[in-house]
Amino acid sequence: MSVESNDGVTTIKQSEVIIPDLTIKDLLSAIPAHCFKRSAIRSSLYVAWDCIVIGSIYKATTFLEAFITPEVINLPHPILYPVARFSVWSSYGFLVGLFGMGLWVIAHECGHQAFSESKFINNTVGWVLHSALGVPYHSWRISHAKHHASTGHMTQDQAFVPKTRSQLGLPAFDPTQESILGLSVSAKVKKELRDALGDSPIGAALAAAGYLLWGFPAYLICNASGQKRYPKGTNHFNPNAVIFAPHQYDSVIVSDIGILLWLAGLAGSIHKFGFWDVFRVYIVPYLWVNHWLVLITFLQHTDPILPHYRAAEFTFPRGALSTLDRSLLGDCGKIMAWIGAHATHGISETHVLHHVSSKIPHYNAWEASDALRRRLKQAEIVLQGAPGGWREVYRVYRACRFVEDEGNITFYKNALGLAASRAKIMDDAASDSGVEIDTI
Repeated sequence: MSVESNDGVTTIKQSEVIIPDLTIKDLLSAIPAHCFKRSAIRSSLYVAWDCIVIGSIYKATTFLEAFITPEVINLPHPILYPVARFSVWSSYGFLVGLFGMGLWVIAHECGHQAFSESKFINNTVGWVLHSALGVPYHSWRISHAKHHASTGHMTQDQAFVPKTRSQLGLPAFDPTQESILGLSVSAKVKKELRDALGDSPIGAALAAAGYLLWGFPAYLICNASGQKRYPKGTNHFNPNAVIFAPHQYDSVIVSDIGILLWLAGLAGSIHKFGFWDVFRVYIVPYLWVNHWLVLITFLQHTDPILPHYRAAEFTFPRGALSTLDRSLLGDCGKIMAWIGAHATHGISETHVLHHVSSKIPHYNAWEASDALRRRLKQAEIVLQGAPGGWREVYRVYRACRFVEDEGNITFYKNALGLAASRAKIMDDAASDSGVEIDTI
């Protein structure tokens, strides 16, 4: 809600977001002990299941395609035959992309050593699965571990790091015209920011679509949306990149070998089967996997209600709790919500738990998440976002444009310089007594 005053200043009512002071021991103790157990056999069964489902979708698609001919079915117009085939293969790409994302999630669990008790098994399975999906396993595993260690940290986090006012080249902050907290902004500043950032609905939709399609390859190749302090040219394929320590050199090379084998497999398949067959059978689902990966992770870590921290206020529990759980495809109804959660192994629905303890396998994450939510509810913390889908990506993309260059706890501002949220810190003593400490 916004109120326009006579002098042209817009003031909004902000939501107060509790900044927790819970310890990691407090969070972990809420989770049943058996949830931490990992089983290579059980994890392997999920890999097998995903592959069986993907194979079944392929068989069903080719079976249906065989019937889309004038000899078998009589359609009113000849153009309807290619339209029908396109529809069948489009459905194939969508569904295989979802279950392919499930395989991606399991490979990601290997990187967290959550697949089994054996590091060798974890890294072998993870390297095979991630290489098959065009991901440099060890390279991404290393940077992703840094992301988990510093989630929401403005200078240490590795992905979805907000750009600041100065990094975007926006007009300097003017305390006489706007609130540093984004509570109020003058008409003059709103116009300056909107002109600099752009706030076109069509432009936002196109930018968000491009982000979903190419965001992950761009992150791997040129650190797009990654840590802003890294030098230009930082990428996940150079073993000497600032992301990696010297002792990780060989691991990056092994990751690069996996990508070279993947590219060789693609080239060989195109040579043998033709580009069109490889495109519809593999490349389209591959693009869908990248789409789901960016959509899910973007919405887990980006929202007007999520704080970002500078060093003075950052702790590991605060970072872990600066994420959201969302029902993937939940805005499409209960059936689609179930399909989305089942196909992607609940990675969107149990993400807060995953940041609290990344070694918990996905099949135990549901029970562990329920236990963690009960503990967080006692601290008046609810980390459940709106369902994950295109509509939510569009909303968040427009609402989260930049953060200020100052402030140890900062929230996103939109293209008008307004922030929907502000911080409220509750320390341990305050939690026990029911007293809240407002830092604003």
